[in-house]
Amino acid sequence: MTTVIAITHETLYKYRAPVEFAQHVAHLRPLEDSRQQVEAFEMTVDPAPSHHGTGPDAFGNSRVFFAVTQPHKALAVRSASRVRVAARPTALAAHDTPPWEAVRERVRYAAGRPYEPAAQFTPPSPYVPRLQALRELVVGCFPPGMPVAAGAVALMHRVHDEFTYESASTDVDTPLADVLAQRRGVCQDFAHAAIGALRMLGLPARYVSGYLLTDRNIVGADASHAWVAAWCPGLTEGGDDWLELDPTNAVLPDTGHVRLAVGRDYGDVTPLRGVIRGGGGAHTLDVRVHTRRLEVGAKVAKEIS
Repeated sequence: MTTVIAITHETLYKYRAPVEFAQHVAHLRPLEDSRQQVEAFEMTVDPAPSHHGTGPDAFGNSRVFFAVTQPHKALAVRSASRVRVAARPTALAAHDTPPWEAVRERVRYAAGRPYEPAAQFTPPSPYVPRLQALRELVVGCFPPGMPVAAGAVALMHRVHDEFTYESASTDVDTPLADVLAQRRGVCQDFAHAAIGALRMLGLPARYVSGYLLTDRNIVGADASHAWVAAWCPGLTEGGDDWLELDPTNAVLPDTGHVRLAVGRDYGDVTPLRGVIRGGGGAHTLDVRVHTRRLEVGAKVAKEIS
């Protein structure tokens, strides 16, 4: 089964004074792999950039670089995507995955041992430091010999049950320690908490940014969303070893989740970020996201390769 989803993502910055020069990086083109294909993508910037370029980042995500050299008091960036998402394998072999201790040992450094790429998602990162509260969060989810995927699912449910989703209760700069203390936040916080807990055990975990279908009765639709991927070798036969988990909704992402980018934490996959000269020291930001299901076979008006 596949689902075709249309996504629009609009960002509008308004500045107090003219910006003389701006450079930005955008992560707005969805990922592509065996389960997810981008059938069309278009991105527009107003005012028009003086130059731009594209290229993958260190994690394989698609990036767009652009610079605006004319003075401007507003910047509008709009992306439109059409994505085909295939269902994940129906037989989730969570209890057939290796014990979590074996996975931890596999990514530990040892002289002469082959490097495991997943190991890069094990150390702390800027938004996900090592905290005692994270170790306490994961207690009981990974008893000795627990299959790594089964433990990750248990952790997903614990974060969902122990934290309260509250829109605008935090922002991107709220420390994870504060989120853990108040036990409330948004999807970014839920993801960072689960990632940090897994890493406290020495297990690789990465941050996934993306979108949810508007017509799904779950938290996070009509906005950018975030969830977690835990490394579970042997999860699918010849398939992807990353098990995705959405702790905000306590579900395993499927055809209603569109993946935009992956990284160590939010800082690696920010949809739009940059540096400016000017602007008067203050700005307002308005972000609007809309997703909708399309009929399979519907025609595409324009495709950007």
